[in-house]
Amino acid sequence: MGKSVQNLTVVSNTSLSTDHHILRLKSSQKLQSIVPGQFVNVLVENCNGVFLRRPFSFHSVDFQNNTFDLLIKIVGKGSECLSEKEKGDSLSVVFPLGKGFTMPSTKNEKVLLAGGGCGIAPLYFLAQELREKAEISVILGARSAKDLVEVEKYSQFGKVYTTTEDGSHGEKGFITNHPIFGGELSQFSRIYTCGPEAMMKAVAAKANARGIFCEVSLEHWMACGFGVCLCCVTDTVNGNKCVCTEGPVFNIKTLKWQI
Repeated sequence: MGKSVQNLTVVSNTSLSTDHHILRLKSSQKLQSIVPGQFVNVLVENCNGVFLRRPFSFHSVDFQNNTFDLLIKIVGKGSECLSEKEKGDSLSVVFPLGKGFTMPSTKNEKVLLAGGGCGIAPLYFLAQELREKAEISVILGARSAKDLVEVEKYSQFGKVYTTTEDGSHGEKGFITNHPIFGGELSQFSRIYTCGPEAMMKAVAAKANARGIFCEVSLEHWMACGFGVCLCCVTDTVNGNKCVCTEGPVFNIKTLKWQI
């Protein structure tokens, strides 16, 4: 199934915290060909001052029931309006968009999923797909304990580590301050990460120094999702690329990052 525009029904709206919600959307059609790392663009109607669609990663996909979840963090008017949607509401959604993560080529590889803030969103779907194919460890970082969500849900896939900037949960500091990014890092053959750019650059530098395969999911503003508006361009070794069509997932070797 290629890209489509569908009116999807809100099945549920689950509040995880003051600022985080899970929207479950249902399609009347059979879901096909969605991979971890891809995203959707949601039209936020009847929301004063909001005109452009908002991009969200697939957080979880249930192909049997033709539903998928979006992790909504309230950061502005658009996401606030989405967080208020109720069961039975309809949303216009363009999906699936972008290119996803590269899956391991061999079984039982040790992989590390590193998520910061709402950057944990695409990693849950990735963990679901990796469960039978790899040995998974997860590290989640946030500003404080109240900003960490779904830690218990991630624990079903493997060992979960946490960091908070204020030390209120797990190790104090940033993700890359955690001991797992020290001598233990070499046990992993792949690292997948999503979060603030500074965090991803730090993770990429650690991976690059040890020659570990690493992919990042960029969190650029993606208004159209088709590479037309050119508001999500990033610089790569192969020239400027639209994150919405050539990404949002990139191998760190292709990005012009100082790592």
